Amino acid sequence: MSFTIAELADALGLRAEGDLSVTISAVAEPAQAGAGDLALAMKPDFAAQLSDGQAVAAMMWADADWASYGLRAALLAPRPRYAMSGLSAMMDSGPGYPTGIHHSAIIHREADLAENVSVGPLTVIEAGAKIGAGSVIGPSCYIGTSATLGANAILHTGVRLMHRVAIGDRFIAHPSAVVGADGFSFVTPEPSGAEHVRETLGDAGEAKAQSYARIHSLGAVTIGDDVELGANACIDRGTVRDTQIGNGCKFDNLAQIGHNVVIGNDCLICAQVGIAGSSRIGNNVVLGGQTGVSDNIFIGDNVITGGATKVLSNVPAGRVMLGYPAMKMDTQLDIYKQLRRLPRVIADVASLKKAVSKTDPSD
Repeated sequence: MSFTIAELADALGLRAEGDLSVTISAVAEPAQAGAGDLALAMKPDFAAQLSDGQAVAAMMWADADWASYGLRAALLAPRPRYAMSGLSAMMDSGPGYPTGIHHSAIIHREADLAENVSVGPLTVIEAGAKIGAGSVIGPSCYIGTSATLGANAILHTGVRLMHRVAIGDRFIAHPSAVVGADGFSFVTPEPSGAEHVRETLGDAGEAKAQSYARIHSLGAVTIGDDVELGANACIDRGTVRDTQIGNGCKFDNLAQIGHNVVIGNDCLICAQVGIAGSSRIGNNVVLGGQTGVSDNIFIGDNVITGGATKVLSNVPAGRVMLGYPAMKMDTQLDIYKQLRRLPRVIADVASLKKAVSKTDPSD
């Protein structure tokens, strides 16, 4: 797989300068780039490393003086990192899953596979499942009874789509992701200590040993188009209504989405985020890594949380949040600054107390 600089520029809508016939077969960081690689010198700090490699062409920022780096050609991008999305798609040879239906796959006779669907070894597809045209199901996957998967999806090895989940087009799920496991819903015969704590914010009440009864999940999961699910990420099915994920959402590894959660469009859910049951997330929300969202709360459109933020109450649209408990990021950072000054303040107070105690009362 190789492209000329002219072909790359045309496909990506970028300006190209220099010898446009230079052929590229891979991309590399500037210091490791060989003669056939496109060096990703996307800012001056990276470009300074070009002399350590052998690249003759690079992708650079829009007004870069590419010739001064001894290059023969350059792709000039107003937003190089965005250009990387298209470039990486062109250069990605994929996981290498074979086409067609592997002989060891178990596909129920009542499953409905559209044209050009590929199914890997040891995959199981149950009755009533519907798979859209051009989808690729990797090895050791499971697609449950009456589940629906749209066109041009990719399920990597070990993905599980449980019964009755409905997923749109161009879905990508990375290894061992699970959609549609039962929600974590248990109840005791009488109010438990955890319930008392929730009501009183501290008092567990009279301790009483009780066993937990399971509330079955009768709903499913509905996912829109262009959603990507990271490795070992989980989206639980709803208790009665479906858990819902909008179009264009991207989930990192180990994200956990609880039962009945509703997430809007184009949200970015980073690694180890946990969203508890029945919470609602707006559109274009970014939840930084290890963000925790309590149950039954609402997060408005365009909210951003920093890493390890714990959201315990509703967040209005457009807020940037940080900390535990979550508060506006600028407020939280100011508190951090004050905490750093605290030892000095304590020392100053101690010094003042000592000075006052030595003062002669008769003076």
